[in-house]
Amino acid sequence: MLTDMSTSRSGTPTTSAAAAPARRPHDDAPDTAELFARLAELGDGPERDAVRDELVTAWLPMAHRIAGRFRDRGESVEDLRQVAALGLVKAIDRFDPSRGAFESYAVPTITGEVKRHFRDRMWALRVPRRVQELRNRVRAARRELTQNPGSPEPTVAAIAAHTGLTQEDVTAGMEALESFSTLSLDAELSAGEDGYSLADTLGAADASYDVVVDREAAREGLRRLPERERAILYMRFFEDMTQSRIADRLGISQMHVSRLISRSCARVRDEALGHRAGGAGPL
Repeated sequence: MLTDMSTSRSGTPTTSAAAAPARRPHDDAPDTAELFARLAELGDGPERDAVRDELVTAWLPMAHRIAGRFRDRGESVEDLRQVAALGLVKAIDRFDPSRGAFESYAVPTITGEVKRHFRDRMWALRVPRRVQELRNRVRAARRELTQNPGSPEPTVAAIAAHTGLTQEDVTAGMEALESFSTLSLDAELSAGEDGYSLADTLGAADASYDVVVDREAAREGLRRLPERERAILYMRFFEDMTQSRIADRLGISQMHVSRLISRSCARVRDEALGHRAGGAGPL
């Protein structure tokens, strides 16, 4: 009976290296080289779709393992598996069998798809990619610094020393840790009977701001009016005098007071709007 055993000089039997099978990166990695070769030869059509579906089925457990690495991050495992499956399909469609093992290409492709999902879909607020990366580095540093039981919560300085980041970057990353999701305006903030929501703490719009803006816009136009017209407007709008009383005080007709008020207001309005009437003579 033939064996792959040989005897060393010391008499100890050894196993031939040629007899040891090549170890795949994962023991359960399917042997799909022939399917990928067929897929590369087929054009679009039902047969190609069937081969691709067979490849997806064969490699889906690997995609699920990758999705499992991202559990407990605010997304359900089922949703993560769907994203990983999408990455798997993209990897199968783009893989070139002549470039090497499929697993070496698929793992970073699927992982990148899951990370992209977190970056683009899971943030309630749009956060710059740099801040997202700072958040990830700070999160990993905090986990590493507190992995021993009883370890205190690391300070900003400790995280900065551990990651090589500046304290300002660490602070930005820590703020981003709390910004992954938003709080509803209807969320109740008090446990009492008359609990109030976050919306109840927000101020309402103040109509007086519009008055301030209007007054400032009209200030220069009022300054350019002749003294008599400024006095008439002051008596009418600040002292609340009637046109008849103003006419009596100035010794002019009520009709003339009315015309002066109308023309003065129109002039101030035009200047406030940036459309000063051209060619207006003295009132």
